[in-house]
Amino acid sequence: MGCVVLIQRMIVGDYVEMASVLTAVHCFPKRCRTHSPQYPLFLTKSPARELPLKVSSLPIHQRKESNITAMGSSEAALPKEMPLGMDPDMEEEYTFQSKLLQDFTNFPTVNKAWIFKSDDGNSSKAMFSIGQANLVSNKKKTVILSAHITKEIKDSTKFQWSPFPVEMIGVSVIVPSPSGSKLLVVRNKDDESPTQLEIWSSSHLLKEIFVPKSTHGSIYTDGWFEGISWNSEETLIAYIAEEPTPCKPVFDGFGYRGDGSTNKSCGTWKGLGEWEEHWGETYSGKRNPALFVVNIHSEDVRVVKGIGKSLSVGQVIWAPSTSQDVNQYLVCVGWPGEIGPLKYSRKLGLKYCFNRPCALYAVRSPFSEPEVHEDQLNDVTKDLPKVIKLTGGINSAFFPRFSPDGKILVFASARSSVDTGAHCATNSLHKMDWPTDGQPNPTQEILDVVPVVMHAKDGSFPGLYISNILIYPWLSDGCTLVLSSIWGSAETVLSINILSGTVTRISPMDSSASWDVLAVEGDNILAVSSTPISPHQIWYGSLSNRKELGVTWDWSSVSTPFTDYPETVTSLLSSLQYSIMKIPVRDISENLLEGAMKPFEAIFVSSKDNKKNGSCDPLIVILHGGPHSVSLSCYMKSWAFLASLGYSLLIVNYRGSLGFGEEALQSLLGKIGHQDVNDVLTAMDLVIEMGLADPSKVAVLGGSHGGFLTTHLIGQAPERFKAAVARNPVCNIGLMVGTTDIPDWCYVEAYGSDWESIFTEGPSAEQLSHFHGKSPISHLSKVKAPILFLLGAQDLRVPISNGLQYARVLKEKGKVTKVIIFPEDNHPLDRPQTDFESYVNIGVWFKKYCE
Repeated sequence: MGCVVLIQRMIVGDYVEMASVLTAVHCFPKRCRTHSPQYPLFLTKSPARELPLKVSSLPIHQRKESNITAMGSSEAALPKEMPLGMDPDMEEEYTFQSKLLQDFTNFPTVNKAWIFKSDDGNSSKAMFSIGQANLVSNKKKTVILSAHITKEIKDSTKFQWSPFPVEMIGVSVIVPSPSGSKLLVVRNKDDESPTQLEIWSSSHLLKEIFVPKSTHGSIYTDGWFEGISWNSEETLIAYIAEEPTPCKPVFDGFGYRGDGSTNKSCGTWKGLGEWEEHWGETYSGKRNPALFVVNIHSEDVRVVKGIGKSLSVGQVIWAPSTSQDVNQYLVCVGWPGEIGPLKYSRKLGLKYCFNRPCALYAVRSPFSEPEVHEDQLNDVTKDLPKVIKLTGGINSAFFPRFSPDGKILVFASARSSVDTGAHCATNSLHKMDWPTDGQPNPTQEILDVVPVVMHAKDGSFPGLYISNILIYPWLSDGCTLVLSSIWGSAETVLSINILSGTVTRISPMDSSASWDVLAVEGDNILAVSSTPISPHQIWYGSLSNRKELGVTWDWSSVSTPFTDYPETVTSLLSSLQYSIMKIPVRDISENLLEGAMKPFEAIFVSSKDNKKNGSCDPLIVILHGGPHSVSLSCYMKSWAFLASLGYSLLIVNYRGSLGFGEEALQSLLGKIGHQDVNDVLTAMDLVIEMGLADPSKVAVLGGSHGGFLTTHLIGQAPERFKAAVARNPVCNIGLMVGTTDIPDWCYVEAYGSDWESIFTEGPSAEQLSHFHGKSPISHLSKVKAPILFLLGAQDLRVPISNGLQYARVLKEKGKVTKVIIFPEDNHPLDRPQTDFESYVNIGVWFKKYCE
């Protein structure tokens, strides 16, 4: 399909050669998909100039002005100029797919939610933060939509929605106060403008505070360093912001001025000074997140003193205050700047990296004793350090949360990641008693609540894999917290009793969908679920029975005004099906631990009539990055779009993925390019043996480490793939080690457990040879499949040079290769226009080369 409709007019006198017409009819493209109408050709006589034959019934979207002779003219129209990189033979396909993708792009997604108890005590109010991509502005819009929740007869729940959402224009983040009576709105302006803090009541603006850049830079709202916390009295707000930009040298026409000020009219300019380390990918320019507190009545903003520049802080919360406590304390996470294996001053990349050592710290609020003179402080308070490390006995601690009564501090840990070097691994949950006098104790005993699970029995709890914990995650008993965690290829909602350590799966057990908790209030939960073929659905869960043998939950779906999807999309999705497959491990001859010999999983998405006409739809193998990440059984716009084009999808969670126990995850270290490649080929063999895929029509798509696997597969198994797409791929580890923000990754994944003893940013010739042997570039000469590269020029994780080197060598060898570079994008390639253009090109690329 997609060939150009050409009617060649061979005029001999006043007649047209009939052979030309027959050729045109024979070459007319097939319909795009089963959902696209077929259009017959009608041959009619043209009254003008006696040109008797023309195509009169082609729909507009299938007409090619640049290739069809203009009717009524003796001269052919000049071909129009094609956009750079556009394949003229596939222009119709670009038009069709971009229209379809736009329908998918218009889907809103639920980002966050909050529940507030109403004054009558019999109802609640909910507030939802909903995101939607805006392609024209190239931004992700956020709107707020509210609902009134009432319990009706027979325990049914009714949501009464506000008539319209409200767009949060220029808003970086919103944070309700504990009681729900106030709302903090943060507006981070440009580099020169002050940060704006707004305090709202339920009806009007209470305060508007402008914080100049001389006090601090932008407030962190990224979800990792981010920490914005109201105190219990709702008078103080603690938050994390970029420390003020240090003074730069000033020059004029006579040289160095040195007074730190500039005056454009006097011809002065600021120099750059010494370069400072930052926290890598997505944190370019972010040097040091620091802790601040604002008094919303006096509008006074103060930095928390005593935290040295060698410590970057985040995720702050207020410690419970007591009547005996002279000081108010804050608890935050701190990452030391010297976190490399050799303890040198290098801020290795932090985004997606749980293997960076961190600890919990207690610090005094700068507003705790403003009027007390030093000689008035008691001896105990005088001797207290300003920064107290609470978790000295453990090398990883984050997401601190106090129990409702303030007696227990709970936190998560990624100590397995820190110990082994794997950038993500199985988490654990811990607790410590909080002193009744409110004074932090650096020697407080740390107890396990949920330990690391090395391997799990079939179907049982595989361990904790969490990316966040709600600010208020507690049920009404005060000792059970609710969180989301990965369980195999799905995300589930769990309850954890912090006294007994009991872990219970409370999202429906019979569901293969992925569930994510949004908010907890009393014994009620707001959650969202989805599958690869069904978009996000809001659910309301209520604890119906608490017994000695366990608890039962009632879940009811919530009808929402933002799930009215286009009919074309719902029709396409309804024609799809999916399943989660167990893939037996093939290479069990190796010396593997028990957990690494258990089956891994793959998500298979296909049309319900995949075997129509005796032939299977083309198959796209989709591979996640990391490698210690996971593809979940949730709705992904990109997956749904590709499946709706008529492709089956094999989404492989090879060994090393999250959600399957620590032994399976750790089995990949030192074996990349071999074990993961074999797992993907094993999964492909299974679906082919089951008759679900045609081995002659297989493509592969992956990003980051998934791109590493993509380029490995087309080199190691060149006969098995018709086409490939790689997004910011790791192609040459030896090149990457000297340019990436995570050079330790290269050693961890290539060497395994011995990595730390040999880690250096100046690898030896022997190490470079080892990296080369582990890299896809070592198999480049065998590549046959046409490959499309999608690269972000601002990528600090896998710099653009990695993909470009590989692509240039392929072009040098005459291989079919296309490269698209997005100048303003980094590793995820997730800005709306970038994501859109990427998947239009992916769909068209596979259409051209895999069918």
